[in-house]
Amino acid sequence: MGSLVTKAKRPRTVLLLALPGAALAALVVLSMLFGALTVAPDQVWDTLRGHAPSNQIRNAIWSVRVPRTALGIAAGAALGLSGALMQALTRNPLADPGVLGVSAGAAFAIVLAVGVLGLNSVYGYIWFAFAGALGASVLVYVMGGLGRSGSTPVKLALAGVAITSLLFSLTSAIALTNPDALNRYRFWSAGSLAHQNGEVLLRILPFILAGAVIAFALAPSLNSLALGDDVATSLGQRLGLIRVLGVTAVTLLTGAAVAVIGPVVFIGLVVPHVARSLTQSMGVGPDYRWLLPLSAVLAPCLLLAADIVGRLLARPVEIQAGVLVAFIGGPFFIAMVRRRRLAEL
Repeated sequence: MGSLVTKAKRPRTVLLLALPGAALAALVVLSMLFGALTVAPDQVWDTLRGHAPSNQIRNAIWSVRVPRTALGIAAGAALGLSGALMQALTRNPLADPGVLGVSAGAAFAIVLAVGVLGLNSVYGYIWFAFAGALGASVLVYVMGGLGRSGSTPVKLALAGVAITSLLFSLTSAIALTNPDALNRYRFWSAGSLAHQNGEVLLRILPFILAGAVIAFALAPSLNSLALGDDVATSLGQRLGLIRVLGVTAVTLLTGAAVAVIGPVVFIGLVVPHVARSLTQSMGVGPDYRWLLPLSAVLAPCLLLAADIVGRLLARPVEIQAGVLVAFIGGPFFIAMVRRRRLAEL
């Protein structure tokens, strides 16, 4: 009987990744077509095959859009995975690298490295991004656990907002007193996929892959953790090891993404909820063996869609992808907080 149920659900579960995968493929195509220079589909295809109609089109595709699109996929997947991991580890539906200050910690550490230590290469200051992300996440978790009631989703969110505001002020103070840090900070502050090349992506890709491998390996343990600490322990799970590995994965994923595209917020908040809705609609349930891959596919869809719309809204000027993501995520976050507060009354 169990095998029959599994076979019946298999077409549905295949659709879980097939449809978002098709959406991501479509967005990759659109990312190649549109920008300050609109390129016809046949010209894109010829350019990718090495037969570019002109040097302008060749440079637009290979030097700008291919690295930009690949970076959007990698950074988006990193932020989506880190958000899903944070929500699982804290059992907090409001958890997100941007909301809980992890992105702000990484950005502050990078500006500190650039402004004070004079580091200018991604491979040089990415280590500071990891340290800043880890430090901010620990600080928020400690602050959110103060008081008699201990850690609650709303308290963690409020602690994250407070730490993010503090780090934002310190980051601005350093940036405004140092021209190099200011130039770097102007790029990060809104979050953008522009002005990067393939070499930068290759430098951060090992960290993202390492974080993703840890995240996917933790999926069965996260299912047990969702049932509560006591149940997870009775099932033989080592809670301390799970949380250490989870925090390591979040640090690697968030630090690498922020080091390149800046502190883009709300992707890690919105995407896991969308993934959870899809798994429930397909009858799979909140299984992290599906939620994590879905988040890794849906998050690049959101980031690339925001990037493409940002290129088209005010051509030839671009609106940073982070601005449009925040425009979507802000109301979503407010709605989630209101729902949690009503549930606690």
